[in-house]
Amino acid sequence: MSQLFLILELPFCGPRVVDSFFCDIPLVLKLACMDTNTLGMLINADSGILATTCFIVLLISYTYILVTVRLRSEGGASKALSTCTSHITVVVLFFGPCIFIYLWPVSITWVDKFLTVFYTVVTPLLNPAIYTLRNNHIKKAVKKLVNQHVKSME
Repeated sequence: MSQLFLILELPFCGPRVVDSFFCDIPLVLKLACMDTNTLGMLINADSGILATTCFIVLLISYTYILVTVRLRSEGGASKALSTCTSHITVVVLFFGPCIFIYLWPVSITWVDKFLTVFYTVVTPLLNPAIYTLRNNHIKKAVKKLVNQHVKSME
């Protein structure tokens, strides 16, 4: 919200078309009729630091959970590891492109568009698949399918 308030009073002119798949504040800054380099760096730094901080806090919390479970439980450790591994995978898939977009010093349009599609389309589509693969019945079915495929190739 703070970033939105920073750009509300900017003067905009010319074409009001954002060259991306979704309207993001750094892209809206490019439409302003004044020099926004300093404001752009401030917004990118703010976004990058916020995303990186959230990512690190999440990784620390999962590490704490795993260490606690390992020290206090014998049987629950593998289940906790399985759950945390799925969560960490989703967190990395979610925050990885986000952090890369905001902390990468050079903006390359096609890379930004690829990461945007990955961040907004691919990650949400992979999320159910990642959590589904934790199910034992699904794991057995996938192993059976892979074994049949390998045998048919021999």
